[in-house]
Amino acid sequence: VQLQASGGGLVQAGGSLRLSCAASGRTFSNYGMGWFRQALGKEREFVASISWSGGRSYYADSVKGRFTISRDNAKNTVYLQMNSLKPEDTAVYYCAAAKVLFPPKIEDGYDYWGQGTQVTVSS
Repeated sequence: VQLQASGGGLVQAGGSLRLSCAASGRTFSNYGMGWFRQALGKEREFVASISWSGGRSYYADSVKGRFTISRDNAKNTVYLQMNSLKPEDTAVYYCAAAKVLFPPKIEDGYDYWGQGTQVTVSS
């Protein structure tokens, strides 16, 4: 499956962005989906994941209550709504697909990765 992330940009602290990740090539609903991020000089970290149907979602503690992951299987797209953004949210955000219905929180559990989209939050 091919993944194309978009929606990143520059936003002031307290603002919002919505990231999108469009999938193609395979049956999208067969995959659990996740978002990860990597800040400059740091390791990539888990942000959020969502099950194949959208019925279950999981979040890193650092974004819980501010970010919402969702998916539209009819559009082969997963979203990450990011509200109340903080400078520490600045990173390249990656979407990923896992060949399981309920995806894990670790990178190794994912099979396909998008190219990443830059999110910069200014203070």
